Amino acid sequence: MLDATDDTLLAVTRRWLADFEAALTASDKASLASLFRDDGHWRDLLAFTWKVETVSGASDIAAALTAGGDTPAASGFEIDGARTPPRRVSRAGEEVIEAIFRFRTVVGQANGVLRLVPGDTGDTPKAWTLLTALDEIDGFAETVGRARPTGEVYARDFRGPNWLDRRRAATAYDGRDPAVLVVGAGQAGLSIAARLTQLGVDTLIVDRLPRIGDNWRNRYHALTLHNQVHVNHLPYMPFPPNWPAYIPKDKIAGWFEAYAEAMELNVWTGTECTGGRYDEKTGAWTVALRRADGTVHEMRPRHIVMATGVSGIPHVPDIAGLDSFAGTVLHSGEYDDGGGWAGKNALIIGTGNSGHDIAQDLHAAGARVTLAQRSPTLVVSVEPSAQLPYALYDEGPDLADCDLIAASMPLALMRQAHRAITARSRELDRDLLDGLARAGFKLDFGPGGTGWQFKYLERGGGYYFNVGCSDLIVDGSIGLVQFADIETIAAEGVRLRGGTVLPADLIVLATGFEGQDFLVRKLFGDDVAKRTGPIWGFDEARQELRAMWMRTGQPGLWFLAGSFAQCRIYSKVLALQIRACEAGLIAP
Repeated sequence: MLDATDDTLLAVTRRWLADFEAALTASDKASLASLFRDDGHWRDLLAFTWKVETVSGASDIAAALTAGGDTPAASGFEIDGARTPPRRVSRAGEEVIEAIFRFRTVVGQANGVLRLVPGDTGDTPKAWTLLTALDEIDGFAETVGRARPTGEVYARDFRGPNWLDRRRAATAYDGRDPAVLVVGAGQAGLSIAARLTQLGVDTLIVDRLPRIGDNWRNRYHALTLHNQVHVNHLPYMPFPPNWPAYIPKDKIAGWFEAYAEAMELNVWTGTECTGGRYDEKTGAWTVALRRADGTVHEMRPRHIVMATGVSGIPHVPDIAGLDSFAGTVLHSGEYDDGGGWAGKNALIIGTGNSGHDIAQDLHAAGARVTLAQRSPTLVVSVEPSAQLPYALYDEGPDLADCDLIAASMPLALMRQAHRAITARSRELDRDLLDGLARAGFKLDFGPGGTGWQFKYLERGGGYYFNVGCSDLIVDGSIGLVQFADIETIAAEGVRLRGGTVLPADLIVLATGFEGQDFLVRKLFGDDVAKRTGPIWGFDEARQELRAMWMRTGQPGLWFLAGSFAQCRIYSKVLALQIRACEAGLIAP
């Protein structure tokens, strides 16, 4: 094994980087291939290819690195002394040397993460994974830290427009169009707008709801985040250190408003994007925006970023007899709290997070609750099992280093790591899972046993973080039926196959939401949807999420969605591409 002393780790890593730069400069495929393990992986975030792409296999990596064309020259590979030093860690079950490095390309500063393992013979190290990521485009540094604006106090012009006047003018868009229109003011929209604003790209966010944060504020009363606070910061402005581990949804909503104000983001609330068309000749969109007063404002941005989330439009399946139900029917997106349902009968259709949380909330309010399970569901205890994937963020590096390390894991190794995490969580949750199985609850453990994160990445749901509802199912306090056993919905409730009727006063459809493909087709038509292609889920050939944070088949149309961490990390990747388009470095 490789020696773990600090000096040795530095020397081994520096030697590999020097050999890599020499082989890269000479365009020597054989030498490059020899530096990687046969099952090695290279993930590039714009640094070499202006793409988000993963290449696997030593020979394929060498061929890709020497492909030429628009591949920028790279030099100056060195350990970044300002970041976490090289160290021995375990990743996806292997002991590796992990090092953060920096380098330059012809367009700007870049950084990366290298993981070394012993070679096939002796202790000559080889790369198991390599991340290369563009960090800054020359001439377009973020206006942060020492590059921050100086402010009016130094201008000494007391008769001219002050900061507030300029903010009002910037947000009004009177006589000008933004370069970028962001649709949606959730964590995705705020993150990308903040990044673009720091890069000097004129950006407007529109959101159909009356207030920033309403996308969280209007959700069911008991909702909190299911992962812990230290993973969930937005760019530039971390949550205060005294915030709770699991943030309540109304606290998030208030923070979103404060964030937009503090980051000087241009936002039009109560504004719905009703459609648009792209002009190939001018390279711009014509977009219709319906304001709260009913007026329609037409804008011509060069870019549209769809930041409406992995899902946004309620999915209402065709359920036999639902129209004949005499009680109240709500989609989970409309549900607020259990007040008023004490002593009543409630049926929740769907067993993801929302279905379980709503069932538990209604039970706490005194309702008699039954869950109807439509398909097998992954269940994991919120602590400690659901937090296992975030162990990286507890290791000690600062947030920026953790984010870079998280982004450096290629798809194949992510799957490998999450299989191990899922196996561990199944052991930790064995008693709970056995109890659910006895109650008739159908369980699954993610595609190929990869757990809840891959269910999220591949389909956007299908799992529950147990905060108590599973225990109520196990002890019979909340009833359970299989949706396949429901014959029809009747006026008085649910008729099961065999004739039994479950009375119901309330039916909640926790049946999920339509994907972004649906919204793209609705807003921009079939041709744009066809050019864009599938959104979310994996492109196995590229080993990346489809259409996310990268150029698509439709010029000027971009997508950002996902968790707080994903939005924080990949908003920078997306913003750099738009900045490059605006600077003429790449085509949109």
